Amino acid sequence: MGMLKEFKDFAMKGNLVDIAVGFVMGAAFKQVVTSFTGGIVSPIIGLIFNTDFKDLKYIVTEGVADATGNVTGEVAILYGDFLTNLIDFIIVAFVMFMIIKGINATKKKEVATPAAPKGPSQEDLLAEIRDLLAKK
Repeated sequence: MGMLKEFKDFAMKGNLVDIAVGFVMGAAFKQVVTSFTGGIVSPIIGLIFNTDFKDLKYIVTEGVADATGNVTGEVAILYGDFLTNLIDFIIVAFVMFMIIKGINATKKKEVATPAAPKGPSQEDLLAEIRDLLAKK
């Protein structure tokens, strides 16, 4: 029973809840980036290179086309998908960098601890008081 209570305490900590919220928001943000890359970036790159970015592939073994035009038995390396996902990753990484940079900029700078006051230390003052009391 102690392990269950320990797990409940762990699961209800604020940090774990924050991580869960961040994970859900990150998944939603990835959908936005994927849509941006697939709908805007890839067509622009397609215009530049005169090809659809997702269709880039290296065919290792030719397949056989049936009557409907579907190719079966083809073995290909889909490097266009890889490049699209790489662009997605770079966009997500850059946005996360900018978010963290903004958060760090809003944090208060650590205030330097004031220097010790000039003059006798606390120990010196206590020793002086002790000596004065001893004289009486």
